[in-house]
Amino acid sequence: MPGHAPVLELSQIRPLPAPGEPAPGEIDLVLMRGDLALVNVRERRRAAWFADLCSGLVPLAGGAIRFLGREWGHVPDHYAAALRGRIGRIFADGGWVEFLDMATNILLPQLHHTREDETELRERATELAYAFGLPGLPLDRASELSALDLARCSCVRAFLGKPALLLLESPVQGLFAELKAPLLEAIAAARGEGAAVVWLTRSDLVWSDRSFPAACRLNLHERGLAPARQTA
Repeated sequence: MPGHAPVLELSQIRPLPAPGEPAPGEIDLVLMRGDLALVNVRERRRAAWFADLCSGLVPLAGGAIRFLGREWGHVPDHYAAALRGRIGRIFADGGWVEFLDMATNILLPQLHHTREDETELRERATELAYAFGLPGLPLDRASELSALDLARCSCVRAFLGKPALLLLESPVQGLFAELKAPLLEAIAAARGEGAAVVWLTRSDLVWSDRSFPAACRLNLHERGLAPARQTA
């Protein structure tokens, strides 16, 4: 992808409304390599919906979404799956397969979407686990881990595989302040390699931090996506 091309481009997006809900407002967003958008969204369901939208999983009434120069609606399913292998995501609800151990859960998206060597992936995942405060890749199931360790596992899974785009339904959310520093370090490293980042938060711990390294601050609500007003 040329260096000047957007990583993610939402152009005059008009999503189809969910049954019984009003039509969302039009959405525009352009993220270049290394950009970080901090999005204030107070409803957990809306944050997940927006991450799905960026991933090409929400039907549209109009507009276009392009990821790495490819329009989601114009690529075949197998190519779309490969593109999603370039997206690292933290799910607010975990998104774990309960009958699998956590090591397999963490590796599974990359094993499914890419052709990366499993041994190399496991080594990289172990390095990330240490960085986020885990003693290694957990072999327990999700139900056997603490909420903090599950959040750490979510971070490992999201940053595995050198993602071009990170969609973070923030694991911090005012609960796990100890994750903020290693998460920002991992984000800085990913941005240095050209990744764009969308951090979706409902936590004042993050949103009110004026030192947060965001290229833009946005509010996501039922009327769409709008720049946040600056305050002193």
